[in-house]
Amino acid sequence: MDTTPQIRYPLATSTWDEEEYAAIQAVVTSGRFTMGPEVRSFEEEFAAYFGSKHAVMVNSGSSANLIALAAAVVNPDMDLNPGDEVIVPAISWATTFYPVHQLGLKLRFVDVDLDTLNISPVEIQKHITPKTKAILAVSLLGNPADFAALRKLCDDNSLILIEDNAESLGARQGEKFTGTFGAMGTFSSFFSHHISTMEGGLIVTDDRYLYEAMISLRAHGWTRELPADNLIFPKTGDTFDDFYRFVLPGYNVRPLEMSGAIGRKQLLKVPALVTGRQANGSIFEEMFSFRDDIRIQKVQGESSWFGFSMVLEGKLRGRRAEVTSMLADAGIDFRPIVAGNFTRNPVMRYLDASVPADLPNSDRIHEDGLFVGNHHYPIPRELELLESVLDSVK
Repeated sequence: MDTTPQIRYPLATSTWDEEEYAAIQAVVTSGRFTMGPEVRSFEEEFAAYFGSKHAVMVNSGSSANLIALAAAVVNPDMDLNPGDEVIVPAISWATTFYPVHQLGLKLRFVDVDLDTLNISPVEIQKHITPKTKAILAVSLLGNPADFAALRKLCDDNSLILIEDNAESLGARQGEKFTGTFGAMGTFSSFFSHHISTMEGGLIVTDDRYLYEAMISLRAHGWTRELPADNLIFPKTGDTFDDFYRFVLPGYNVRPLEMSGAIGRKQLLKVPALVTGRQANGSIFEEMFSFRDDIRIQKVQGESSWFGFSMVLEGKLRGRRAEVTSMLADAGIDFRPIVAGNFTRNPVMRYLDASVPADLPNSDRIHEDGLFVGNHHYPIPRELELLESVLDSVK
C-alpha cells in the first residue's frame, strides 16, 4: 500500500493550455524541428518585450550563462581573460558558477544579505581586488538585486556587470526589468520557471558585438547565422565558405524549433502569469511577515515571486529537519533556498575559487532556509495549509 502523502501544495505547475499544444503540433506539421523561424521570432519578440535590442535563445538557462560569459571573454573591448576574477554570490544555483570556472576565470564568492537573499554590495566592496573584472549578479527567487548599488560599484571600479536572471523574469526595479541592467542578462524557461518552453534559456543584450558573438558561439563558433556585415569575422559571399567557417571556440547549445514556438505563446501570457504570482506574494507577505519564527524575503523593487522563502528563527531555528518532515506529511513541496551556501559542496575542490573565511548569512540560509512554491493562479488554501503546519510546531 502506497503511504506517500498526496501533494496538496506543489512546487511548480504547468502554465500551458491548448495554445502551446497547438504550437507544438504546428511545428510537427511543418517538419522543421531544428532551430528555425519560430526561434528567431521568439527572440525578436522577447527582446522587444523586455526592452532590449537583441535576444539569443539557447537550450537552457545554464547554457545561457555559458555563452554569455564566453561572449564576454572573446569580446576585445571587455578585457575579461582567463585568470581574472568574477565576483559571485555564495547563494545561487550551480550553473551560475560552473561557466566561470569552465572558461578559466576565477570565482570570488561573497556573502548575501540575509533579508533580500541577494548579493551584498557591502561585501562586494570588501572583496574587489586588482584581478577583479566582473560581477555576476543574481536576482534570487524573483527578487531584484540592488542594481543602483551594483551599477555604482561597477562604474567606480571599471567592472563588467552580468545578470543571472533565471528566477526573476518579469521583476522590475524602477522602470527597468531585471535582466537588462548589465551588459547581458540571462533567463531560464525550464518547466518550473515563470514561462516554460520545455527546456530553454535566453540572453538579452544591447551590445551588437556580444549579440553576434553569442549567435556564433551557440552553434559551433561558425559564421553561418551571422549577417554579412557582422563584427566577428567578415563573410566572403561564398555560401560554401560562409557556412563552414569556424571563428570562435563555440558549442552546440541550439534550442529546438518547438521551444521557440511554445515560447511565443508563453510570452503573450507573461503579464498575467507575473500578476498572478504577485497577488499570491501579497497574501504571503500579509500572512507571514510578522511572524517571529521565520524570516521572509524582503523585496527591493517589484518581485515576480518565483517562490516563497523562509529562514527559520526563534523557536524554529535549528529545527529544519523537523519542520520539513511535517511539511512533507502535509503534502507540501519544498526545497533548499536554491543550493544553500554553494561553497559547502564537495564540488568546490574542482573549482578555482576564493572563499571568505566566514559567510555567516549564507551559512544561516544553508542551515535554516527553505522555500515553497508559488503559482500563477490563486493559492490561498495552500498558504493557509502552510500556516497551519508552522503553527503546529511546538
